[in-house]
Amino acid sequence: MSYGSNVRESAMLILQRGAEAGMTWPLERHTITIGRSPDCNIVLDDRQVSRFHARILWSGDHYEIEDLSSKNGTHLNGRDIISRQMLRDGDEIQIALRYKLAFVDTGATAPLLFEGQDEVGLRMDTATHQVWINGALMEPPLSAQQYRLLELMYNNAGIVGRDEIVHAVWPESAEGGVSEQSIDALVRRLRERLVELDTEHQYLVTMRGHGFRFENRI
Repeated sequence: MSYGSNVRESAMLILQRGAEAGMTWPLERHTITIGRSPDCNIVLDDRQVSRFHARILWSGDHYEIEDLSSKNGTHLNGRDIISRQMLRDGDEIQIALRYKLAFVDTGATAPLLFEGQDEVGLRMDTATHQVWINGALMEPPLSAQQYRLLELMYNNAGIVGRDEIVHAVWPESAEGGVSEQSIDALVRRLRERLVELDTEHQYLVTMRGHGFRFENRI
């Protein structure tokens, strides 16, 4: 994490991953609720987020966070929050694995670089099945078949043949049960989704007679 030179007079949360990365919320020793409901102090409008998902409280000389029995959980530095946890400067809070917030304590320097800022190319999060292109989150998410195809291509440095695609995308299908037209149609739909966020780069390249290759921006 990179830091700037501005020292904070109050603690704050910074949205590092999400549709509006870079947004900040000062805490100022108040109780802060996080969730999908418009009644929350921090509103995260996503169906994976519970209406009242988590809460941050001032506890004498420090802040604490607790999960409000949310459906998809709250994580602190990658671990499930089971009971109320103390927050320390630099902690990362994940809400339903869809949003990542950084906790910056009083007197600490605020981070200047956020996840996605000046980001180039395509990135996948296999834990949440989210895809970013040039720092922008793909919304709505890919379909299950589109995601499986992209994950296969993304993790393979070489040419991916049609048989590999069938096994990865349609594992329940019998050998030869998926037509070439179905594969081509899926590739076409995935390309259409990718071009929504990047009109200047072709991520899926057809290698005639062999299959397809993934080419990321560098």
